[in-house]
Amino acid sequence: MQIHRISYGIRGFGRITSYAIRYTRMVTNKAKHKAQVLAFWTKHGLEATLDAFSVKKRTLYYWQAQLKKGGGQLEALNDKSRKPQKTRKRLWPNMVVAEISRLRTEHPNLGRDKIYPFLKEFCQQQGYRCPEIRTIGRLIADAPDKMRIFPTKVRHNGQIVQRKRIKKTRKPKHFMATHPGHCGSFDTIERIIHGSRRYILTFTDIYSRFALAWSTTSHASLAATEFLAMVWQLFPYRLEYVLTDNGSEFAKHFDQSLRLAHHTHWHTYPKTPKMNAHCERFNRTLQEEFVDYHESELLDPSVFNQKLISYLLWYNAKRPHWSLKLKSPIQFLSIHNQECNIWWPNTTSLQTCYVSVGFGL
Repeated sequence: MQIHRISYGIRGFGRITSYAIRYTRMVTNKAKHKAQVLAFWTKHGLEATLDAFSVKKRTLYYWQAQLKKGGGQLEALNDKSRKPQKTRKRLWPNMVVAEISRLRTEHPNLGRDKIYPFLKEFCQQQGYRCPEIRTIGRLIADAPDKMRIFPTKVRHNGQIVQRKRIKKTRKPKHFMATHPGHCGSFDTIERIIHGSRRYILTFTDIYSRFALAWSTTSHASLAATEFLAMVWQLFPYRLEYVLTDNGSEFAKHFDQSLRLAHHTHWHTYPKTPKMNAHCERFNRTLQEEFVDYHESELLDPSVFNQKLISYLLWYNAKRPHWSLKLKSPIQFLSIHNQECNIWWPNTTSLQTCYVSVGFGL
């Protein structure tokens, strides 16, 4: 038995696929606009194009030359980097740069703001002009090793192994969720009840503010993975991006599950809760409106979760949100998608969902 790909025997399939990938992934919206202007120019002439679009004649010829030079590929119209070929170089005395490096070595990875007072005192003693704080940051960035050192680990045989910080994918700075499931954020609430630690895992859809929560006695990644499975079953939209902090519960099994499901896992920067502001705000609401009044029941997560279900039903179905113009998440989703049939009719149905994903209550 032979298995052939879809394109087998279809002439030109590969070329069309290549065009489609190029157009959707490699051509910017601005380049597409330029191509439309050039097509309009070819069809209606120069005068009509100048009247229809606020573009100069020489600009049209420049775009035409770009497209011709790129072999007719639309990505040739993408904006090029405007960085100068020759840039100015910072010329500071070697002793000043060496002092910055010494300070960052003696006090590992000291920031530019905290380096400044020490460097200013050094420059006054040596008779040098002290660079400004922002210049210190640029001098650090100019160094090949970024003047950064890492802790070392000594193995049992005496071998020294350098530890390096694992590079993680961060949420883009200007990211804005545009539809349900675009980005879901996770976090953990920790409470100590009579010397016992209890954890509440929380989830919030950034676009619709739809939220879920579940209490557990474990802080391991397997518990977070089980909660992720519950979110997949209860939240009716497919998640594209998942945002978490750098906690250990969101590593290993949790991260592996996301990779298997082809979700992008974003991490916040350390000590930057504002990067996960929507989930942090839900955490506060959950604590002020529910957890503080049922704190003693956290000792038995099954009892706590039973009552938590009723609160989540009310929170998602009826509680008004200022960010949603005083609508509940489900009301907001119903407006977003008229065919949306999201509604939890009673506590029993949600309890069934809990049990079906392995959270026996």
